[in-house]
Amino acid sequence: MSKTTIISNREVNSASKPVVNWRVYLTLTKPKVVALMILTALVGMCLAVPGALPVQASILGLTGIALMAGSAAAFNHLIDRRIDAIMARTHKRPLPSGDLSAGKVMAFASGIGIAGFAVLALGVNWLTAWLTFASLLGYAVVYTLYLKRATPQNIVIAGIAGAMPPLLGWTAVTGELHANAWLLVMIIFIWTPPHFWH
Repeated sequence: MSKTTIISNREVNSASKPVVNWRVYLTLTKPKVVALMILTALVGMCLAVPGALPVQASILGLTGIALMAGSAAAFNHLIDRRIDAIMARTHKRPLPSGDLSAGKVMAFASGIGIAGFAVLALGVNWLTAWLTFASLLGYAVVYTLYLKRATPQNIVIAGIAGAMPPLLGWTAVTGELHANAWLLVMIIFIWTPPHFWH
């Protein structure tokens, strides 16, 4: 076999491998959900301080929260990949469809999660970093890995993780917890079950 034939065979093999588009990775982050979380975090920021928002804390806070929320969503894809494969609504997601491997999703989820934590810890404050990390664990581990498989009331219990963004926004610009921030959390937490049951 000639060198030309070997090279052309390699070219055919490499061409037959699907090129992973950045949109596939974006899908892992559940961008619509993350956008809603960022919006509610921004509301928390606006209610926390009178007048103009501190620019650096606001931008870095929203960036870090978005990255860690996207990480939680990607871990959700990873943990639920076998369930997703047998459901009509989810079987075309990146993992069940074969667009991405579990290893790549793990690396991506870990990478953006660590990046988000670093942005919050170094650019905002440690309180917001740890609270956001707790929310990530609440969604990716407690809700996805345990509650979804344990009880049909999983969304009621785990709704607290999804209700945290206003509190995270509040702490990002103030550096402290406040009763009013927890009130915002409770409003979303109480609203979540009727929203899903409707």
